[in-house]
Amino acid sequence: MIDLHTHTAASDGTDTPAQIIDHAVALGLEALAITDHDTFRGSDEAVPLAAAKGLRFVRGLELSTRQPDEANPASRSVHVLGYFFGEPSPEFRAWLETLRAARKERNCAMAAKLTALGMPVTVEEAEAHGRNITGRPHFARVLRDKGFISSIEEAFQCYLGETGVAYVERQDPSSEEGIQRIVEGGGLASLAHPFRLNKTDPMEEEALIRRFADAGLGAIEVWHSDHDQSTRDRYIHLARKYGLGMSGGSDYHGDNKPHVLLGRGRNGVNRVPLALLDDLCRRAANR
Repeated sequence: MIDLHTHTAASDGTDTPAQIIDHAVALGLEALAITDHDTFRGSDEAVPLAAAKGLRFVRGLELSTRQPDEANPASRSVHVLGYFFGEPSPEFRAWLETLRAARKERNCAMAAKLTALGMPVTVEEAEAHGRNITGRPHFARVLRDKGFISSIEEAFQCYLGETGVAYVERQDPSSEEGIQRIVEGGGLASLAHPFRLNKTDPMEEEALIRRFADAGLGAIEVWHSDHDQSTRDRYIHLARKYGLGMSGGSDYHGDNKPHVLLGRGRNGVNRVPLALLDDLCRRAANR
C-alpha cells in the first residue's frame, strides 16, 4: 500500500515532514510522496528522514494551475501533481519562487475583502498558520479562531470558495504551462483529483483530459478520496485510452481534513497498490 498525495505543514497540512514519515512507517506503507502546494519545502526535508527509516520516498508537489478560458469559476482551478524521481532542475525551483509573489498579492486582496465584510483579518494572522505557504485554509482557520464562522467548511462555502463573497482568483499559470514546466523540470505530471474538474458532461471532461495529455501529461490520479468505484473505473478507462499512467493517494492534510486517513483516504477505503509507482517510475525514465 502506498500514498502518493499528501500534505504537510509546509503548505496546508498540519503534520511536519518528520511526523508524516513516522506515521507512514507505523502504518506499514511501502512508499510515500509528499506533494505540498507549489513548494518542495516539505519534500526536501523528508528525503533524508525517509531514507533513514527505509521508506521508499518520492519528492513531489501539487501545482496550482488555471483554465483561464473556463466560464464557470468552480471549474477554472486545475491541480497538477509533479513527481520527481531525481533532483528537480534549478530552473524549475526558481520558477516556483516566482509564484510566491502572486500568492502574496492574492492573500492581501482576500484580507481586504474579509475586512470590508466586517471580519477583520490580516495577512500576518494567516501567515502565522501558513508558515511557508499561506492560502485560503489558513484564512479559514483565522476566521474560525476569531469566531466569525463555526467551521472551515463554512468559511469556504460562504466566503473563500470559488462562489464565496471574499474569493479572489489567483494568477496561476495555465494548466498546459504547468504540465510543461513539470516535464521540463525533470518530473512526471499527473492530473490531481480529476473529479474536481467539475465537468458534468463526460465528453467535455474527456476532451480536457485529452488536451492535457497532448500538452505532456503523464498520468491521471485514479485513486483519490473524492472518487468512488464508478469514478475510478471511468478514469482507469481514460488513462488506458490516452496512454497515461495512473497515480493515487489519500490527499492527507492531517487535522485539517480529519476524515482523510494517511494511506487509506476518506473513511479508510482508498488503498493504492505499489505497482502504480513502479509504472510511474518506468514512464518517467522513458520520457
